Amino acid sequence: MASQIITLIGVLMGAITSFFATSWAERARFRQTMATRWDERKLDTYVEYISCVKETSRAAKRMLEAHFEGRDVGGPLAEMEAAEARRSVLFEGLVLLGDEAVSTAAVTVNERLWDLLKSTRDPDSIPAPVRDAMGPAIIDALNNLHRAARADLAIGARVGATGQP
Repeated sequence: MASQIITLIGVLMGAITSFFATSWAERARFRQTMATRWDERKLDTYVEYISCVKETSRAAKRMLEAHFEGRDVGGPLAEMEAAEARRSVLFEGLVLLGDEAVSTAAVTVNERLWDLLKSTRDPDSIPAPVRDAMGPAIIDALNNLHRAARADLAIGARVGATGQP
């Protein structure tokens, strides 16, 4: 009878151990699935925001070219304003999904872009050397945003045996 009790206890311990191991593995898999899902969403948001910043910057350049060539600026201005409105909406998603470093870098991008847009709306009020330096300032701010986004997404991080950085 004692051997049957020991066998029963062994079976119960095995079942309990199996239950906890399976539960732990399922929770780990669920967390990994959720992290992957959010990382994909973050990546899409980051790419869309950065693309829109570039689109807005290119529209501003076209507006300046039109202004200094004496052409009608109505079309480029409307394009620039539409791109800026879209960028503003995309920024909200970036702030919601990104970590603090990404949000801070994006705020800097916004500030540099706003400087460019302000000079574009009234190009004669900004000296040419100052206006010309705004493009590289946006590029530097975008590069910082790229670095922050890669860090947030753990791109380039060393991955251990568990698949986690």
